[in-house]
Amino acid sequence: MARRKTEERRGQPADPCTLVIFGASGDLGKRKLFPALLNLKRGGLLRDELAVVGLATSEMTSEAFRERLTEDLRTFAPEDVDSDLWKWLAGRVSYTPGNFRSPEAYERLAEALKAAGEAHGTGGNVLFYLATPPEFFGDIADGIHAAGLAAEPPGSWRRLIIEKPFGHDHDSARELNARLRRAFEERQIYRIDHYLGKETVQNLMVFRFANGIFEPIWNRRYIDHVQITVAETVGVEQRGRYYEQAGALRDMVPNHLLQLLALTAMEPPSSFEAESVRDEKGKVLRAIQPLTPEEVLVRTVRGQYGPGTDPAHPAAAYRAESRVAPDSNTETYVALRLGVDNWRWADVPFYLRTGKRLPCQHTEVSIAFRRPPHRLFEGTEVGVMTPNVLVLHMQPDEGISLSFQAKVPGPVVRTGNVEMDFNYADYFGRTPSTGYETLLYDCMCGDATLFQRADSVEDGWSVVAPILDVWKALPPRTFPNYPAGSWGPREADELLARDGRAWRHITD
Repeated sequence: MARRKTEERRGQPADPCTLVIFGASGDLGKRKLFPALLNLKRGGLLRDELAVVGLATSEMTSEAFRERLTEDLRTFAPEDVDSDLWKWLAGRVSYTPGNFRSPEAYERLAEALKAAGEAHGTGGNVLFYLATPPEFFGDIADGIHAAGLAAEPPGSWRRLIIEKPFGHDHDSARELNARLRRAFEERQIYRIDHYLGKETVQNLMVFRFANGIFEPIWNRRYIDHVQITVAETVGVEQRGRYYEQAGALRDMVPNHLLQLLALTAMEPPSSFEAESVRDEKGKVLRAIQPLTPEEVLVRTVRGQYGPGTDPAHPAAAYRAESRVAPDSNTETYVALRLGVDNWRWADVPFYLRTGKRLPCQHTEVSIAFRRPPHRLFEGTEVGVMTPNVLVLHMQPDEGISLSFQAKVPGPVVRTGNVEMDFNYADYFGRTPSTGYETLLYDCMCGDATLFQRADSVEDGWSVVAPILDVWKALPPRTFPNYPAGSWGPREADELLARDGRAWRHITD
């Protein structure tokens, strides 16, 4: 079924469909997916021809599953539990127990899909959402295909959504892609990166390409460097087992941070259609200069948090966390200096950092412009010319800020830094959001713009492959090397200081 153009369907209810959630009894469903469905319905973006089928290993009836969801929503969407919205959605929810690797589970699923389609008029459209651990991705795709459920009936569609991680290195990502494409066509596969559901992330393209004052200066002639920060205050919580295998580099860089880099650095696409946008993002990832082993040693920093130093807010060291080895060498912090080898960005460094147990939760892209020449102000009291900085804030508060120089009132020529701030909530109000509304809606509409294509997944892993190799060969000797609640190891500051730069100071 041909995908409708984005501009033709925006603001219209999504297609009728049955949403199948594998792993429906897990955290993602109750925290994000069901609240997101309620928000979409509240916004008039879901049709009545919707059904939700949950499939998980827990043995329970549909009624018991709905009761559990109702109790869960008292925590995660309390204002909706007793509303007509939830009654509407709950009446469309059913549950099927099954082992993800058992053919019988897919036979029962086929029966559930038939019943849901007949009861709610979903037209044979099915969206399979894999809210499961990644080791089940391939098995579930195989099971769906073997049961004939991936085939698209005439006039209907079938789509598969998977969450990161998309493999744990380049080879495993390529193997996963090959396995998924044996079961589904690439156009049917939607690889979700929930960071791309953030309003400001999407607005990055609009900001650049819909405003004539910014795109002409979005290049090496005017931009000194770019900083991308994804900071978290939490530790690994109950994810110690997963994190011991992944670490901050695998967990965050090939997907979240490189997607933000690609959106920041991409060339103008020929249109906002999915393939045009994804083509340009892919070109950026392939243009990132590969790091040699020697460059890995000087352009990358890894860290692991130790115990906090603030007695008022005690925090355990990573090695003391649940399911973490007491001598673990897994990194919880990463800082990188990357370059994009093309005409627009030659010699402009991109500094990326992400970590756990940092002082505040914050995600941003910071564009630092080149300093103007000081010659005009010689003989005045104007000292250092502070560069202009454009910051796109993505969480927790979404907005855009711009700093520039202005004259301090008075007879003496002195300058001061001025901040212009735009906050989404101030201009457009706050709307309930889990970050998954746009992604679910786009999947139901067949718009793949915000989703990763197979080649981009593999290109992202290619960027970090040399780093993984060097770090594996040379275990860290100084872990833990930053206290919980700080901005990371001193080596991260030195990474920029060697270039005469510093990380942007971020406060709550």
